[in-house]
Order: sequence, then C-alpha cells, then structure tokens
Amino acid sequence: MSTFHLPDLGEGLQEAEIVAWHVAEGDHVVNDQPLVSVETEKAVVEIPSPRAGHIARLLARPGERVKVGAPLLIFEEGAHAEAGTVVGELGPPAPPSPPPPSPLPAPTAPAGPAPASTAPRAAPAVRARARELGVDLAALKGSGPDGAITLADVEAAAAAGFALRGARRTMAANMARAWREVAHATLHDWADIAAWSAPADVTVRLIRAIIAGCAAVPSLNASFDAATTSLRPNPRIDLGLAIDSPDGLFVPVLRDVGAGDAVRWRAQIDAAKAGVANRSLPPDALRGATFTLSNFGTIAGRHAALIIVPPQVAILGAGRIAERPVRNGGSLSWHPVLPLSLSFDHRAVTGGEAARFLHAVIGDLAKPA
Repeated sequence: MSTFHLPDLGEGLQEAEIVAWHVAEGDHVVNDQPLVSVETEKAVVEIPSPRAGHIARLLARPGERVKVGAPLLIFEEGAHAEAGTVVGELGPPAPPSPPPPSPLPAPTAPAGPAPASTAPRAAPAVRARARELGVDLAALKGSGPDGAITLADVEAAAAAGFALRGARRTMAANMARAWREVAHATLHDWADIAAWSAPADVTVRLIRAIIAGCAAVPSLNASFDAATTSLRPNPRIDLGLAIDSPDGLFVPVLRDVGAGDAVRWRAQIDAAKAGVANRSLPPDALRGATFTLSNFGTIAGRHAALIIVPPQVAILGAGRIAERPVRNGGSLSWHPVLPLSLSFDHRAVTGGEAARFLHAVIGDLAKPA
C-alpha cells in the first residue's frame, strides 16, 4: 500500500475542500488522470494521479476540508495493483485472478474514514441551494427518505447561522481581515453621461475611465506594505472585477488593461464571467489585482462604502444610472448620470489624491466615446 497526500497547490494555500471524486475504490487509473476536484479559496482545481495504479481506498469525503500534506487515497501495491478496470476505458474488464487458497479467514479491512460513497444524499436543486447559501451538506443530517437532505434542511441550517463553506467562507475571512487592517474612506460623485451613444458598454467605459484616473494619479494603482509603511507603485493595471454569483463573490483579474482596448476588455470580461459561472478559473486568475472595480449598479444601489482588500489601496464602485436635472443656460434639462463611489486606504492615499483621481474618472466618462 502507498498513500497519496494532498499536494502543495501553491500560493501559500494551507488546505482545500473536497468537491467531488472522479474515481472510486477498486478503479484502476493511469498517470495524470483526474482523481478529485478540490476548492482552494475561490477556485476549483482538479488533482491528477501521480502514477498508474489500483485505488484501494479513498480517505476523504466530499465537503471535507483537508490540510496540505494530509492523506487523500491509498494505492494498492503488488501484482493486483495492475489489474482491474481502467476508468474511462471501453470494453469489458479483464476477469479477476482467483484468490489463492487459504485455510485462514479473510483479514478484516482496517478501520478508517468512510469512502466517497458516504457523500451526503441530496438532489441537484438542493445542492445548488446549499452552494448559494454557503451551507456545508456534509455536516447536515437529512430528514428526507433514507436520510436524504431536503431543501427544508438546507434553509433551516442557513437560518440557524450554519458554518460557511467554500467561496463564502473565504470571502468572510478576507473581508474581516481587510476591515481590521485598512483605514477606509470614501468619496461620492456623479458622472454626466448624456454624451454617450446608445447602447453603451458601461463596464468597458468604466475600465477606460479607471485607466485615465491611474494616469492622472498613479498612487491609486499602488500596493501598500503596512509592515514597512511603504507604497510600491505598480507598473501596470491588473484590474479586479467583482462578480456576483450564487456561490459567493468572485474577483477575477483582468491583466494589464492599460495595454488593451474596448474589444480586448470585453473579451476579458466575458471570459471572467464564464470562468466564474462554471468554476473553471485557476487560483492565479483571482490573485494579484492592483485596483478593483465593482459595477454593483447593474443590480441596484446608487452609492456604497466599499471594502478595500490589501495590498490594494482603492476600489471604484459604479451605481445604478439615474437622471438628474442639469442647468443648461437659463433652462433645466434631464441628463443620465452614473453614480460613483471611490473608497481608498487613507493610510496610503490622501483626500486630495483621491479627489483628483475621481475627477479624472468623471472627465473621461463625460466624453462621447
């Protein structure tokens, strides 16, 4: 027997949550075949097999959090390790070799964690609702037939303040740390967008405006090191784009937006949204933002005091477009306006710098194209 442990997944990650096994006890696998999907912070990652062999036992259940270096499964050694069905291979399996005769009773398998077959029983709709509410199905006792977890079980657990899991657990930890560490301050204003031609790609226009703001005040695209009380300018704008999903808040990073254009930005936005929807984004796609945009106005809300995740020093929020009266000579006319909220870390950014940044953003948004 040989044990396969949860490998180091990089980026200083200490643990992962088992999402789903792709193999079962008794399967024969080949090198690099996907064994299991795990969730690390906000990404789902497939772990491949390090070798060909026969799966003797699975050591963790779906929903269980496993430390890096902890045992995941056991490979069987010896001649039998090369026998059995290769997962995904066509054709009937080879007949198993008869066991050698023995006058002694068969040994009892050593006790250990239950295999993946003991995963929580729940319908797809129930699992989807659990993900949306951040409820860990593995910790619930089902009230349905044969112990199946019902929608009522999930709703009751959420109402009782059940422990968060997955992306929501990560969000809770990150937001609490950011609130403790950052000296938050926020400026609010409006951008007159009457000159825009319809239909306009609001997120693309916001990206262009952020680039203009960073060009005017580069210190808002910087990283603050609290330990050394130092501000490091970033040579490019790696823009975090806040995306809402049933599984929680995700912030994929659009790389080097300053070197792009409207076509490239829209392609990056679409790829980020698709990656969040199907949980295919690798961990690196969610790290390293130098500035963040939250276009929450696509849902509701005009202004907000947003949370900055260090070492970033600023985040721009865009609210729901509204109409306001604007004086034009001796008369008033109604113009569409875009509410803006700029939250900044007052340890690293002065009020004047934040105001000049926001002024540059508003000026760019006022342009017709």
